[in-house]
Amino acid sequence: MTTQQLLTPHQSQYFAWLLTRRAAGDSVESLASTLVDSQVDLNPHQVEAALFACRNPLSRGVILADEVGLGKTIEAGLVISQRWAERRRKVLIIVPANLRKQWHQELQDKFGLQGLILEAKSYNAIRKQEQRNPFLFASGPIICSYQFAKAKADDVKGIDWDLVVLDEAHRLRNVYKTSNVIAKTLKEALSRVHSKALLTATPLQNSLLELYGLVSFIDDRVFGDLDSFRSQFTGREQSFSSLRDRLAPICKRTLRKQVQPYVSYTARKAIVEEFTPSSEEQELSRLVADYLRRPNLKALPEGQRQLISLVLWKLLASSTHAIAGALETMAKRLQGVLDEVTEAPDLVDELDEDYESLDETADEWSDQDSDVEASSRTEREAIAQEIDELRHFKALATNIRDNAKGKALLTALDRAFAELDRLGAARKAIIFTESKRTQEYLLNLLADTPYGDGIVLFNGTNSDQRAQAIYKDWLKRHEGTDRITGSKTADTRAALVEHFKERGKVMIATEAGAEGINLQFCSLVINYDLPWNPQRIEQRIGRCHRYGQKHDVVVVNFVDRSNEADARVYELLSQKFQLFEGVFGASDEVLGAIGSGVDFERRIAEIYQNCREPEEIKSSFEQLQLDLSGEINEAMVKTRQVLLENFDEEVQEKLRMRADDSRNARNRFERMLMDLTRAELVHCAAFDDDGFDLRHIPTGVEHGGLAGIELGRYELPRRSGDAHLYRINHPLARWGIEQAKARALNGARLVFDYNAHGAKISTLEAWRGKAGWLTVKLISVETLGNQEQHLLVAAGTTDGVVLAEEDPEKLLRLPATTQAASLFNAPDATLLADVEARKTALLRDVNERNLGYFEQEVQKLDAWADDLKLGLEQEIKEIDREIKEVRRTAAASPTLEEKLSWQKKQRELESKRSKLRRELFARQDEVEAQRNDLISQLEVQLQQQVEERTLFTVEWELV
Repeated sequence: MTTQQLLTPHQSQYFAWLLTRRAAGDSVESLASTLVDSQVDLNPHQVEAALFACRNPLSRGVILADEVGLGKTIEAGLVISQRWAERRRKVLIIVPANLRKQWHQELQDKFGLQGLILEAKSYNAIRKQEQRNPFLFASGPIICSYQFAKAKADDVKGIDWDLVVLDEAHRLRNVYKTSNVIAKTLKEALSRVHSKALLTATPLQNSLLELYGLVSFIDDRVFGDLDSFRSQFTGREQSFSSLRDRLAPICKRTLRKQVQPYVSYTARKAIVEEFTPSSEEQELSRLVADYLRRPNLKALPEGQRQLISLVLWKLLASSTHAIAGALETMAKRLQGVLDEVTEAPDLVDELDEDYESLDETADEWSDQDSDVEASSRTEREAIAQEIDELRHFKALATNIRDNAKGKALLTALDRAFAELDRLGAARKAIIFTESKRTQEYLLNLLADTPYGDGIVLFNGTNSDQRAQAIYKDWLKRHEGTDRITGSKTADTRAALVEHFKERGKVMIATEAGAEGINLQFCSLVINYDLPWNPQRIEQRIGRCHRYGQKHDVVVVNFVDRSNEADARVYELLSQKFQLFEGVFGASDEVLGAIGSGVDFERRIAEIYQNCREPEEIKSSFEQLQLDLSGEINEAMVKTRQVLLENFDEEVQEKLRMRADDSRNARNRFERMLMDLTRAELVHCAAFDDDGFDLRHIPTGVEHGGLAGIELGRYELPRRSGDAHLYRINHPLARWGIEQAKARALNGARLVFDYNAHGAKISTLEAWRGKAGWLTVKLISVETLGNQEQHLLVAAGTTDGVVLAEEDPEKLLRLPATTQAASLFNAPDATLLADVEARKTALLRDVNERNLGYFEQEVQKLDAWADDLKLGLEQEIKEIDREIKEVRRTAAASPTLEEKLSWQKKQRELESKRSKLRRELFARQDEVEAQRNDLISQLEVQLQQQVEERTLFTVEWELV
């Protein structure tokens, strides 16, 4: 046990309030408890982005637009954790379907927040069991897909959310178009939400109107209407500085080159393994391909044909085992139709058992189901014939023993491991397949090779014997630690990842299974099956090629050179998307242009479906490429730089300061937390430099409803990882903090020992040998709907001299002992005057800061009102132009009849102009009244409510 002087009860109370007070939203102090509690080393740009999002209490939200790979999820996680710490816990996270698990895992691993993924199954279960809106979940943030949020828009609208986060938010940038139904529905459902965070690396892709769309999704009062935005900003570079000023409080973008001093990136190296299928494999592929291209297939429900065809094309390319299983499933389903089974299995559900990401793909496709019925005799004969064909294809597939791609995998593993040896990286590989049947085949294929011993299977269920044995062993090894969450699904995933890290050599994972896991200890990614969606590929490689990866990542892909379409897909993904080489993978421009990647995947599926000849395939891919390059507009890339990016030097200097601030704040809060804990648990725990061993449960904990606290080793986050995680929000820490806060303190004398501190504090040296009084007040200020808490510390000597600036706080941080009070008179008037002066200065600072936010909002409302007026004036100008045109035409008309006709038109336009002018004044008055009303509402919010409470007053002495 380390020997260190304990805090006095007065210091414990002071530290307890410092650890939990609500600080101003623009200070690192406000995030301090989140910085301490997060299980991740935060980079300064992430702290800066979180502060940007939390800064202005009047703001309705922000766009966090850092380049790809800078951790926008972490930035949002900080904001979510901050809201959670403030007891603002109605949090909704809307993400693409394929990112739901990743978000769930990141929040749990890095911030200790247990979210709930809402999809049809979990939603219906909650509705049935609890008869309430399933979006009302008290234990953690709600995570759902865009499609699901749109489908349940009424439920979403019915809740007063404290924070809504929307990932990959470029999907919303065309919200002003009637065609973007999801964006429009969500905008309406979230219109009352006062705090939104939109995350996108590409807020501007093809048109400035996309910026208008994204900003209007957050706040309709930043710009006027669409017409006034068009007339002011589109096609006029000279208006960019005004537009940039409007965007500055809402949009924050950091570039990878700006954070290089803090984040080291490794590169990607591609290995291509070519193979040629056997004649039997090629024959099977040809037969199944011809079958899939037929216009009328009984096995595929018409409404789901596109989706299921996509899956079958993928399974055909995966392995004969995968396609054989799918063909059998289709034949069985058709047999059920012939036998008139009342409840035929749903084909999507059946295929999803093998192709696990099908439900997530389906979530983004809009096809509707429609069942096949065997009504006529001809119909029944057609179905019977199709069943025979499917069974014939299945027999062919089952008879093929060796897969050429399987053999190529063995060669590729040897090549790739040799490359890892050269790079000095661990011999570990993750092999991705899109099929559980292929996963099983690969396990058998590798069983008798040198890689056979260290294989870990990872999929959506993880219910195989091997996985369960690893899980049971993991439970034993981590018994009594915080590593065990109690969720079997989450703990099994954690066990498999840990096993792979410590003992495994090869992990064979399905797409859906591996979402949300972090494998930066592995630097070999093998795409046994290559997705057609670049977003999914980026996600796969991102499991390994991420922050914390120490080596270059080797990416292996297989190309069937006998298949023209396969070769073209690889060429497109490799050369045009640049997914497999370089430091960062696909660029923001490319990933932004394809959005979720679902339409892109659909386009590729259509080529497979409709093109047979090499020339046909080639021209279709060239067209796809052409369409894509039309989306990536160089002029818009430059515009984005001008509007959204700051000078590197300016950003880097700010990040350097933020790094120091956040590191110092975290270190200071960690020290305070451990010092306070040591004082409160002095008889219950043994402390050392890294943490403590809890040996007895402190008396009274059970009465605080914390009987679940476990004995054992406790350490702060980011330490060894094998102890209970000790955070500010851990129940044991909360108990200690509340104990210290609630303690009734009597008048006492604190004797501070300067030498015991062990470091020089120049400004305190003058007070050695002096004594006096010290008082601590808690000042709570409620303004702009926010509460801030400030600890005001003042001290003076017995001879009437006050300690200046931060000296009283510095005193309280020195080692001290408590003695009985010995002075007879109370603090003198000089100290009381100093307390009042400090309080006045504090309230003035709060007021000035809030006035700054108020001014920012007033400027925004002024600009919005001017935009609307401008829109009205533009309409009148347009009629003026038409009148001039009509006059000219009338003057040049050759006949009286035409002249009269044009003059009539002129009178009608002049009448319309007069009416518009009258309306303009009325509308201008209306806009002005709206603006004034909004400002009046703001002024009410600006009023301060101040509460003051003396925590304690003590005598002090410095020796």
